[in-house]
Amino acid sequence: MTLTIDEFSDRYIKPAMSVLAANIEADALSMVKDVYNFYDGIGSAATVATAANARKLLTDSLAPASDRSMIWNTQGTVDFIDASKGLFQSSSEIAKQYKEGEIGKTAGFNHFENTLMPSFTAGTAAATTGYLVNGASQSGSTLTVDTGSTTLLKGDVITIVGVNRVHPETKEDTGVLQKFVVTADSGTSATSLSISPAITATGGRQNVTAVPADNAAISKVTGGNGSVFEQALAFHKDAFAFATADLIKPEGVHFCAREQMDGISMRIIRDYTISDDKMPCRIDVLYGYKAIRPQLAARVGIN
Repeated sequence: MTLTIDEFSDRYIKPAMSVLAANIEADALSMVKDVYNFYDGIGSAATVATAANARKLLTDSLAPASDRSMIWNTQGTVDFIDASKGLFQSSSEIAKQYKEGEIGKTAGFNHFENTLMPSFTAGTAAATTGYLVNGASQSGSTLTVDTGSTTLLKGDVITIVGVNRVHPETKEDTGVLQKFVVTADSGTSATSLSISPAITATGGRQNVTAVPADNAAISKVTGGNGSVFEQALAFHKDAFAFATADLIKPEGVHFCAREQMDGISMRIIRDYTISDDKMPCRIDVLYGYKAIRPQLAARVGIN
């Protein structure tokens, strides 16, 4: 405590906040596994077409054209910058790309680089999973299946033969299989799968042309046999929610403060412990997150 407050902040508070922020961000990015729209670019370098296909998925889901963002990992950023270097862009955006290594806004997205973007490990099921629907007329978020012999993990994306997605407004058949994301790990002898979105074939929330038929085959689109691939995430800002709450400020401590920045509430407490003659300091954030409109986001499998 012989340091000045500026030195204390630079040496201890700022590094601690950096670690705390990174852990919160990595935790919140687990929401990627809740997204069922998926473009399969696995094994290929990111290109402008990769972003364009992600844009198509958002547009097909009626995501507003504004406030769309795309998060790449570091390799995806390198590939996308290289792929788009010869395209016409505004002078300010191209200056960012060549001077700072930033992508800027192109292909309908504000692009961001993130070292915390998680890779994905698929279940052991192959693209042809061997799972079949067990019983006709099933709806909802739990699908009964014939006992399998391989796994599907949370975040795996599947399709079901004969179950097409409908236009969100007209409810007309789009001719494209509806994608579902597995929301809980399955064992090798699973008899049911938890999925999102819930299968709804009628009414205002209808999202598929028909409920699956008995023995309809289930396929996986997120890689087979436990493969590991990198991901990018395209989303409209309304796809996800992140919230923090004010923590109490206890009395009788040496120092306590609570501040908000960009809507994030943080609390710092410092107090003296007589047993070991130390003055520990802690920073806390009470937070929560949820994919509230996952249809407004799309995952992109990349190299």
